[in-house]
Amino acid sequence: MVRAFVLLLGLSVMVSSAEAAVKSKQVTYKHGDLNCIGYLAWDDAIQGPRPGVLIVHEFWGLDAYAKRRADQLAGLGYIAFAADMYGEGKLAEHPNDARAMMSVVRANVEDWRKRGIEALDVLKSQPECDKTKLAAIGYCFGGSTVQQLAFAGTDLKAVVSFHGGLVTPTPEQVKATKAAMLICNGADDTFIPAKAIKEFRDALDNNGGKYQFINYPGAVHSFTVPEADETAKKFNFPIAYNKTADEKSWADMRALFKETLGK
Repeated sequence: MVRAFVLLLGLSVMVSSAEAAVKSKQVTYKHGDLNCIGYLAWDDAIQGPRPGVLIVHEFWGLDAYAKRRADQLAGLGYIAFAADMYGEGKLAEHPNDARAMMSVVRANVEDWRKRGIEALDVLKSQPECDKTKLAAIGYCFGGSTVQQLAFAGTDLKAVVSFHGGLVTPTPEQVKATKAAMLICNGADDTFIPAKAIKEFRDALDNNGGKYQFINYPGAVHSFTVPEADETAKKFNFPIAYNKTADEKSWADMRALFKETLGK
């Protein structure tokens, strides 16, 4: 009994030490005259540069969920930077407000991409980041954003979109894409119509695009977000958390990162 207690105590100390190694901080950067307040996470127990992952938030803004994903990635050995696409750390509580903020950014595609590239530059500037091994992931609006970065020919090894709106690229944009793409889509997501899926896949299939498109059975919009069920009830919004799809899509992302970024 004593031996078992000592073993459990030792394991507890090891876990606590591992958790304590993950550090985070706010990083302020500029988009024109706009102050953007991003979130950087890394494991300071790791020596030297390691692959970097940019994270782009849902249409709500840079919230606690996106920051948790940054912490998770840091725990896996990456340096992760969660972008602030709206500036000033703006957050929306109502879907209508979130949609309005998102629409402003999406209205100017060149500027939309620039916001993402500026955040990527912040990540690349960190001494812990291996600039030759970069990836970007995004959720909802963020999923569309990282697709835009891929189609802009950004130097990314991998791009993962979780329940993101689909961006249909031109043939030239597909050919300019350097990243391997993983599109994680809820099979029952009413926000992503079959027509949009067909147009997206046709554009990549017809122009040599390198991508995986995975439909997760029974999953709807925001299937990776545990808070989605509460939001759905509050606003009568067709979103829901799906634990199986969340875990499977995260595992699929990790497999892609292993293939493209190495250990």
